[in-house]
Amino acid sequence: MPGIGIMTDSNCGIMPSEETSYGIHILPMPVIVDGKTYGEGVDITPDIFYRKQVSGSVITTSQPSPGDVTAMWDRLLASYDEVVFIPMSSGLSNTCQTALILADDEPYRGRVHVVDNHRISVTQAVSVLDAKILAEEGRSGAEIKAILEQEALDATIYIAVDTLEYLKKGGRITPAAAAIGSMLRLKPVLTIQGDKLDSFAKARGMKSAFHTMLNALKRDISTRLAPLKEQGCLKVGLANTSMDPEKLEAFKAELHSNFPDMDFVYFPLTMSIGTHVGPGGLGIGAVRGRSV
Repeated sequence: MPGIGIMTDSNCGIMPSEETSYGIHILPMPVIVDGKTYGEGVDITPDIFYRKQVSGSVITTSQPSPGDVTAMWDRLLASYDEVVFIPMSSGLSNTCQTALILADDEPYRGRVHVVDNHRISVTQAVSVLDAKILAEEGRSGAEIKAILEQEALDATIYIAVDTLEYLKKGGRITPAAAAIGSMLRLKPVLTIQGDKLDSFAKARGMKSAFHTMLNALKRDISTRLAPLKEQGCLKVGLANTSMDPEKLEAFKAELHSNFPDMDFVYFPLTMSIGTHVGPGGLGIGAVRGRSV
């Protein structure tokens, strides 16, 4: 029986349909559209999701039910000695805290290791792939949890929002602020440093927002993340919600050209994040990661 199964949720950007190719296991996040609950990447596709969002559907998110979490643990423990579960950051969802409570009870205590490494999107995906590498090296579940939590804050993320409509719908900005921002073509730039999603800057137009993020990323890489870059274990990443393919490729190319000596990682921003960001959102960042 294989030693350790690596499990995460779809907030990392890897969908359940892709789990076999990565050798990991994905818990789909619930997305509620007009009162009906869908499993992200299971019974709703990004194309349908954003079409419904733009057409005015009421969309909210939720954490997976405890039953869904433990059902996957039970299935995996039938095939593995241990499970390492890496959910999205505890600062952005209650999923991690719920899982920690569940894992501290029988029959999961000592067999399921829940990692709170304060990450989401590309940075979370890199942690999951790191966990797989560590498992293949023969590390125990407890060791993998300790390593990932120790390295948790070796990451930085910046996100630009193309439209203010969904931040307004989610109550994160007032209708008046949204109206003024839309009129002035302002694009909020947000940042995730550890647990918190914070406002970082405002820019006029998406290209300007991208360059604001790029300059901030360069600053992080040349300061607090510089030792990781010197060790060759820092990756840069990009993620997005629904976007014109040519525009997306241009952003990828520019990011790669600014960091030609670093590994580049891409995963889409998921529907759970897209609920609050809306279409046209863009995120870039840097993260400690292992190479195969």
